[in-house]
Amino acid sequence: MTNARVETVVDTVFGHQLADPYRWMERNGPELRDWLLDQGKAAEQHFAGLPRRDELLARLDELTKDSVDLRGFSMAGDRVFFLRQTGDVPALVVREGGEERVLLDPATFEGDEHSNIDWYSPSPDGALVACGISLGGSEQSQVSVLDVATGELTPTTLRNAMQGNPAWLPDGSGFVCHCYPVPDPALPPARRRDNSVTWFQPIGSGEPTVVARRGHNPSLPMAPIDRAFVLLPATSELMFAVVSHAAVGDSITEQMSAFTLYAAPRSGLGSTATCQWRKIADPSDDVTGYAVHGDTLYVITHKDAPRAEIQAWSLTDGARRTVVPGGDRAVLGVEVVGEHLLVRDVDAGTARLRRIPLAGGEIEDVPLPAGGTIQQWTAHADGRSALIVFSSWTQSPTAYRYDGRLHDTGWIPPSPVDFGGIEVTQLSAPARDGALIPLTVLHRKGIVLDGGNPTLLTGYGSYGYVVPRSFNPRLLPWLERGGVYALAGLRGGGDHGDEWHLAGRLLNKENTITDLVDCAEHLVAAGYTRPERLAGSGGSAGGIPTGGAIVRRPDLWAAMVMEVAVSNTTRMEFTDNGPINTPEFGSVATEEGLAALLIADGYLRVEDGVEYPAVLLTVGLNDPRVPAWQPAKMAARLQAATASDRPVLLRVEVHGGHGFGATRAQRNAETADIYAFVASRTGLS
Repeated sequence: MTNARVETVVDTVFGHQLADPYRWMERNGPELRDWLLDQGKAAEQHFAGLPRRDELLARLDELTKDSVDLRGFSMAGDRVFFLRQTGDVPALVVREGGEERVLLDPATFEGDEHSNIDWYSPSPDGALVACGISLGGSEQSQVSVLDVATGELTPTTLRNAMQGNPAWLPDGSGFVCHCYPVPDPALPPARRRDNSVTWFQPIGSGEPTVVARRGHNPSLPMAPIDRAFVLLPATSELMFAVVSHAAVGDSITEQMSAFTLYAAPRSGLGSTATCQWRKIADPSDDVTGYAVHGDTLYVITHKDAPRAEIQAWSLTDGARRTVVPGGDRAVLGVEVVGEHLLVRDVDAGTARLRRIPLAGGEIEDVPLPAGGTIQQWTAHADGRSALIVFSSWTQSPTAYRYDGRLHDTGWIPPSPVDFGGIEVTQLSAPARDGALIPLTVLHRKGIVLDGGNPTLLTGYGSYGYVVPRSFNPRLLPWLERGGVYALAGLRGGGDHGDEWHLAGRLLNKENTITDLVDCAEHLVAAGYTRPERLAGSGGSAGGIPTGGAIVRRPDLWAAMVMEVAVSNTTRMEFTDNGPINTPEFGSVATEEGLAALLIADGYLRVEDGVEYPAVLLTVGLNDPRVPAWQPAKMAARLQAATASDRPVLLRVEVHGGHGFGATRAQRNAETADIYAFVASRTGLS
């Protein structure tokens, strides 16, 4: 394995000289692919020589081979739909009258790359299912319609539907779906997702028609990077357009940022170019979530409420009133179920649930098991009940039906994986500025706090995202061999609501990085570990704290793992997925934005002659979110710069993406490689 070719480009931006020795990689040409494949082979050879790798993979296969993973529940009519994984990829299953049957199994599809169901949405009566299917973890979904009675799968002309967010008309006669343009290689990467379209797809005969697109309707203004997601709630005669100006996650009704909400009569679907959209909320309202019920919009707002309050907004006269005042808990989501408003909270990252009568009255807690995560909640289309999936570090997922009380449905079989020998401790690590960082520590019962425990510390810290405290059988091979696993609720995440997010965003991004460092030092001071036994990890935007930590404190770590990681933030906005992330990280177009990006850019802070720890970076060649050259440049720079003899490896998944849609075999192999690598550097016995 040879070091990458150097061809330095120097950019002068607001007086800063930014030297980039591997800019050529951004062309994403054959030379980069060949270098990546060479790196991948070298990493494979390294892993093959690690003494514990085969043993760890065998244990991971043993833990997962008989497990049944159920997720992605949706209720429609008398049917319950969900994704069930017993093999390599999840299949779509329907439950009706106590019986279950497989509707769609991507494992039966032919092709060089595996297929995956990225998303699905049943019609209100449960007769049809709109679904997005992609290849090789690419998330570039082809939209099809599945007939539940016959199993017939009919492709539509809609494609490239990453973040499709489909919504059905109440009568099931069609659905809306968001699609990006088919990528045009003639355009710069940062422009390839401009001017996305939300389409209406009729059922039966008829071609899809445009519902929302920049320039389509003057009452729905959009910038090129904006995406308009359309909702068609059955409880209202209105339709809603969520015009997102920033990155979005799994939901467009909660944990949102920087969006404008519009409403129009649902009848306007017949005249989308001329119907009159009315603005309901914009970014100045600090709304992060909402629920529609008749003529009332229940909104979660952080305006003058650091951890959010819930207000009721009239969609007829515009009146606003507070129904759930702000408090110590951070509000994540709201749903209307029966005669109550159901409120999903987090408290230092741990799930809580409350309810309040729609007619007014006392707010009361809905009891949940302790110390876990609501992995999913979804209300039935009839509004009378909801499904809540809960798990914790040591409790496998349980699906509860909520109709005023929680009832265990028994739909998810208990996992045979036993965490009975594992202890979970919730700590508060003091940051250097006095903030208390939530820090969860898992280990075998009875470990000695003598500083000798191999420890893997992970964190994320962006977008206000709360890393789930959920059941994960893949943690057990590390824990049962004496390893310690710790999760830090870094600022920039959402463990304490929007104020926690803002404290680690843009010019405050240094907090995200130093929080990880301070949590590491707290684990050392508490006797869990010491630097030569300590490893860090982070994925995607978690590359910012991990990359930042090794360039600021290389002496603190024996190893660092950076999975599909952003590391060169000053160049991120020039990628396909970059423009929508500038509200979170900054832009080189402004001096303040550049200052924020320079805080987060670990790649530009790598220095020649420093003894860096062992580093493992991973990359997926089909990744639509973080391009392969981002981890590649960081790997190349560290390989050339380090003065230590510790390895810098780049693990390459040729038929993988950002992790979404990875097969069970891919996940187990990657986890085994990571554990074996970290074990070899931290002395796991």
